Amino acid sequence: MRLLRPAALLAAALVLLLATDGTGVNAEATVPAAVAAPRIRAVTLPDRSGPPRVRDTWSGPAFDACTAPSLDTLTTWRDASPYGAVGIYTSGSQRGCDQPRLTAEWVRQARALGWRFLPVHVGLQAPCADPGRKPKRIDPAKAAEQGREEAEEAARALHTLGLAKGSPVYLDIEAYPMRDPACGQAVVDFTLGWTAALHDADYRSGFYSSLDSGIADLAAAARAGSSPMPDALWYARWDDRADTDGSGGLAPDLWSLHQRVHQYHGNVEETFGGATLTVDRNHVDGPTAH
Repeated sequence: MRLLRPAALLAAALVLLLATDGTGVNAEATVPAAVAAPRIRAVTLPDRSGPPRVRDTWSGPAFDACTAPSLDTLTTWRDASPYGAVGIYTSGSQRGCDQPRLTAEWVRQARALGWRFLPVHVGLQAPCADPGRKPKRIDPAKAAEQGREEAEEAARALHTLGLAKGSPVYLDIEAYPMRDPACGQAVVDFTLGWTAALHDADYRSGFYSSLDSGIADLAAAARAGSSPMPDALWYARWDDRADTDGSGGLAPDLWSLHQRVHQYHGNVEETFGGATLTVDRNHVDGPTAH
């Protein structure tokens, strides 16, 4: 070790003094590190009814298409395809396609063929979402109230189509950027209101979104203790894995009791028995409508 000259010793002592509060204790060490506010805070809404008692679930491959397919196609695909459930866009002001075939009679005949259903509601979107395709967005100041209103609309549509009480309907929240915590909080608040109102109407609450945005914020809300949480999650991660393991983004202890649907491939053209559709591929281990 090299010895210091007296002048150097004095300089070192001054540096040490400046780094302390004069008592020899490092001043920086006594200041607690700033604690970042959580992205999603806990919110609890009244859930007077709770989820319906009907808890039947189904496991297997499903597809969803923008427009409800013809009954002829469903007849062909029931025999020739691996699919057993079909996603149908039952309600919402921002559905991407018209639904000229989707009636109670269509549901009745499709059910008689053996199909199960994944109803989807496409309404207001995240406040920070790109408004180019779906311009109607959640108002953060009214998010829970708006969620309730959309749930009431979705419940009316399920009733009109003849889908039984206890059926789920999945709220479609498209992917959004994660830069603004207030945006994610609005999505969570909206979903809590949606869930409470569906329970009041005796239907199950579902939630669909990207694993990297809406699902991530719902998972954070569950960890924070928010309620009521949706009864099932439908997560989009196009990784070509026909499973519901969470794709590395959904912890195994969340929505783990047969409460998941995984959309694992999108916008693919498939043909069975000579009938062709453009679909998204899904694997279900959760509630379907009947």
